[in-house]
Amino acid sequence: MKKTILIPLLFALIACTSRPCVEIGDTKVSVEVPETPAEMARGLMHREHLGENDGMLFVFDEERKHGFWMKNTLIPLDMVFINSENTIVDILTAEPCEKEPCKNYIPKAEAKYVLEINSGFSEKHNIQIGEEVKLNI
Repeated sequence: MKKTILIPLLFALIACTSRPCVEIGDTKVSVEVPETPAEMARGLMHREHLGENDGMLFVFDEERKHGFWMKNTLIPLDMVFINSENTIVDILTAEPCEKEPCKNYIPKAEAKYVLEINSGFSEKHNIQIGEEVKLNI
C-alpha cells in the first residue's frame, strides 16, 4: 500500500526538476513549451496520450482572448487560461473535433498563457478560476 502511494508522489515531486513546470497550489504539472509558430500551431495534435501530470503551456507575446480549436487533437483537454498577473481567468473543457467545422474555444477574459492538460485534471485537483499560478519556465 505504501509503495502505491509513494510512487505517484515521487513522480509529482520530480515533475518540476527536469522540465519546465506550472504550479497551482500543491499541484505541479510538467510542461512542454512550444517556441516556434509551427510548434504552437501543432500543439498537442495527433497525440494519443498525455501523462497524468503533463501538459503544454502556450506563452503569448500579448494578453488577449486567444482562441483554440481541437482539430486533429485526439484526447480531451482542459484549457486553463492565465493572465499576465499569473491568475487563472477561465477553464474550459475541450473535446476532440470529429468533423469540421471545429469549435473554437475562447476564454471569457484575456490571457497571456494557456495550459493544456488532460480533461478532468482541473476538477480532480480542485483548480479554480482566481487561483494564482507559479510558472517555472
